[in-house]
Amino acid sequence: MGFSFDSRVRYSETGEDRRLTLNGILNYFQDCCTFHSESIGVGMDYLAKKGQIWVLTSWQIVVKRYPLLFEKIRISTWPYAFKRFLGNRNFTMEDENGELIAYANSLWTFLDAASGKPVNPDEKQLQAYTLGEKLDMDYSSRKIAIPEGMKEYPSFQVRPHHLDTNHHVNNGQYVLMAQEYLPEDFTVGQMRAEYKKQAVLNDVILPKVKEEEDVYTVVLESPEKEVYAVVELRK
Repeated sequence: MGFSFDSRVRYSETGEDRRLTLNGILNYFQDCCTFHSESIGVGMDYLAKKGQIWVLTSWQIVVKRYPLLFEKIRISTWPYAFKRFLGNRNFTMEDENGELIAYANSLWTFLDAASGKPVNPDEKQLQAYTLGEKLDMDYSSRKIAIPEGMKEYPSFQVRPHHLDTNHHVNNGQYVLMAQEYLPEDFTVGQMRAEYKKQAVLNDVILPKVKEEEDVYTVVLESPEKEVYAVVELRK
């Protein structure tokens, strides 16, 4: 069994066009899976006692349309596969008429928080999650090819507002960083993100950008060329 909750697009979640932003959709999806885990007794407190965390490895979010301010929406999620320390999860966002307006696929890795090494979930977690049917969508590879001839932009430092409860840069923050290099008239129809290394407070991030037809690829890496995340933004 998956998990759903109803909401209404808030002013604080919208952009200049009075529509929910891409990051707003991402946050709804992220919140939904957190609510799901809490509702079945294997949420943040349970994992904290065991010193374990789920870390996002990749996103593929498709947006059919961005809902308007005050619009009623329903967000849903369910896992559809577990393999050792990896978990796959789908998401949907629907309007009040049940029309699909955004959907996603994601891959998560289960880690020991202290060592950062993968571990297998315990039996309680595996039994708590009921697997759902894999969403009918066009699945892209979780790996994003890094194009040649990327343009470098000025580096910046990770600040406290970038961090989440795991004390590293939240996955949504990388997407916000990548969107800084889009032209104003670029509307994202699909976002893919591949997360490779966790950035923490005071780390330096060097952005590199490649503009191609209807797609921007943004690599966020360290000065030592270790890649934190690769984000692909497509019309």
